[in-house]
Amino acid sequence: MTNVQELIPQNLQAEVDSALAWFNAHENASFEVTGIVNPPTASNSGEDLRLVLCGEGVCRQETFRVAGSAGSAGAPTVAWLGLDHAQDSLSVAELDPPPGARKAWLADVAGQHSFAVLLFYRGFW
Repeated sequence: MTNVQELIPQNLQAEVDSALAWFNAHENASFEVTGIVNPPTASNSGEDLRLVLCGEGVCRQETFRVAGSAGSAGAPTVAWLGLDHAQDSLSVAELDPPPGARKAWLADVAGQHSFAVLLFYRGFW
């Protein structure tokens, strides 16, 4: 089961901060981390960091691998892994309506009313 935590575990905070700083610099954006998906149990474990990033009117889930730490010589190395398509089948949230019945329903409702209120919570429809 997917575990999404709103609070970043203290032992992962430095890695998360490095990934966020790298992403904001790379995308010339100002996102904030609002959650972490299936957080690794230990820092510097080499496991992927799956972060929920929100800002500029959107939320997205991005995956990073951080090597080194801010306390070591030099800055940590951040690798942006992008979307892991193997994870798509693990009930990980999509930021767009999923294909199929819900997407068709949404198009139908939008065509019948002048407005519709949708609840989108932290990447889950």
